[in-house]
Amino acid sequence: MYERSPVSRTCTGTVNAVEPESEAAVTDSEDVDRGPEWRQRAVSRSLTAAKSRAEQRIQRFLDAAFELIDEKGSAEFTIQEVIDRSGQSLRGFYQYFDGKDELLLALFEESIRESSEDLEKVVAAETEPLARLRAFVIRLHEWCDPAEHKRGSHNRRPISEFTLQLAVHHPDRVATTMAPIARQVLELVEAAVAAGAIEVDDPRRAAALVQQTVMFSWFGNRIVQNPRSRVSSDDIWEFCLHGFRG
Repeated sequence: MYERSPVSRTCTGTVNAVEPESEAAVTDSEDVDRGPEWRQRAVSRSLTAAKSRAEQRIQRFLDAAFELIDEKGSAEFTIQEVIDRSGQSLRGFYQYFDGKDELLLALFEESIRESSEDLEKVVAAETEPLARLRAFVIRLHEWCDPAEHKRGSHNRRPISEFTLQLAVHHPDRVATTMAPIARQVLELVEAAVAAGAIEVDDPRRAAALVQQTVMFSWFGNRIVQNPRSRVSSDDIWEFCLHGFRG
């Protein structure tokens, strides 16, 4: 690391030199302010324990909400039901969540985390760049369309429906939550391009098109009455592959 010359700035903006003794005095003062090592360790343990308790309480709220969604088949539950199921208090709920939408967003984030970890595993099982991209596209479609395959620990359809509403009013929050998925598909597209397996002019735009095509095809399938006419994971992959000029 570089060392900066010690300086001070007056209220008029004039920069004055600081005597070396003053810098040493500041250092000594900081050492005193930190206190004994035993005190630092005690405070650290206390903060760690408090954080662990908070995480456990939050998880109980999430587990209760997921259970209610699985039972009802929808997100039509009340905050009071979540509180009763979790065995905690209303005050405790509002300590961690602003309301039901904030709770549903947390469930959405948990679902994305679970799917991202699963996608990493299925991609890691392949070695060729194009095969890795294909595995990602197919598995992502399976995650997005609950009717095609059962993926994840809970019923994801109510969360998916909530996400569509959230995207209208808070697109920035959805984009932030979806960032791991967007990063994964971009890396896979870039790797396939580098290997000469596909041809695209703009990998970043191609990755965005793949993600949007895959993730929102489930919505289109909802309005197709004949199951045989619905778009499958393989259909999505073939469409994307030809779009890549692969």
